[in-house]
Amino acid sequence: MRVKTVTILGSTGSVGCNTLDLIGRNPEAYDVVALTANRNVTELASQAIKFNVQYAVIADEDCYQELKDALNGTGIKVTAGQQALNDAAQLSAEWVMASIVGAAGLGPTLSAIRRGATVALANKECLVCAGDLMMQEVKHHKATLLPVDSEHNAIFQVFDFERADSVDCITLTASGGPFIKFSLEEMAEVTPEQAVAHPNWDMGAKISVDSATMMNKGLEMIEAYHLFPVHQDQIEIIIHPQSIIHSMVSYKDGSVLAQLGTPDMRIAISYTLGWPARIDTPAKKLDLKELKRLDFLEPDPVKFPALRLAREALHMGGTAPTILNAANEVAVLAFLEGRIGFLNIARAVEETLTQFAPSPLTCLEMVHAIDDEARAVTQKIIGRM
Repeated sequence: MRVKTVTILGSTGSVGCNTLDLIGRNPEAYDVVALTANRNVTELASQAIKFNVQYAVIADEDCYQELKDALNGTGIKVTAGQQALNDAAQLSAEWVMASIVGAAGLGPTLSAIRRGATVALANKECLVCAGDLMMQEVKHHKATLLPVDSEHNAIFQVFDFERADSVDCITLTASGGPFIKFSLEEMAEVTPEQAVAHPNWDMGAKISVDSATMMNKGLEMIEAYHLFPVHQDQIEIIIHPQSIIHSMVSYKDGSVLAQLGTPDMRIAISYTLGWPARIDTPAKKLDLKELKRLDFLEPDPVKFPALRLAREALHMGGTAPTILNAANEVAVLAFLEGRIGFLNIARAVEETLTQFAPSPLTCLEMVHAIDDEARAVTQKIIGRM
């Protein structure tokens, strides 16, 4: 059996931990070269020792000495800082999991793409903030981009890339989050604890809040536009509370192809880890006899304005999606910290978007500059709420 070399950017998050869970079940098939984390020294050190990695990287330089001490005597090389993340992505691992959350994942993911690696993309912001730039780099460096999000992974599995003109539309399914049955008045009073309690998926706090506002589906719509050769108006969103159908592709002849499975992140991760083969996972197998019903609902535009904002940003193009994402990250953090109410997340994002005139993105440095500027504007807006 040929051993696959692996680097995981963001190994202590939910995607990173699930990736290591799969690798740990068949360790002789993989050689983990490097693991990175933001601040979670304890978990990173434990993972690095268990998988006998060559490099352990901590993004927060203040945590460097703690990680160095934790790995003393192991022979594992310890580095810290943003450049160290980029360096880790440039190591010779053939398969890279890009799961650093937020705009911080842009640089390291681009570093892996530029050396022509196979990149399993679990970072939404790379394509939302810099989709055109990223896809140009993928093409230029002949890298392979495999989507990890369950929705895009599902579409990737059933999309006929050789006959893309036969596709009528792609449909992203959404669970609707924990507040699908809440009234607008009830949503105004929800707490961060309620928002992070996703009914189907085990995810981090930020992603769970995005699911609750449905901004995650708006961001996924922007991602889908860059990942698949379809027009903006060929991307639809429908609420499917059971999270069994992960997404669908409708063809011009009336056929609809869908990928189904239990709501377990390891299924999508395994598809990218084993690609082009399929590998075993411990995920519960789908038993159609157990399913009593599959429901589908149209998203309520009043309760979930984030979907409208994301589509408007996609149509505006250029810097608009970058601004949308930056404003959302700031607003979600403010909500989690109790500084604004749940409904004010979308309000802050919308007001931020009105403060900018979209312009074309020309380089990654411009992405970072616009991201910083949008965050500052959103902070001021939140301060007035």
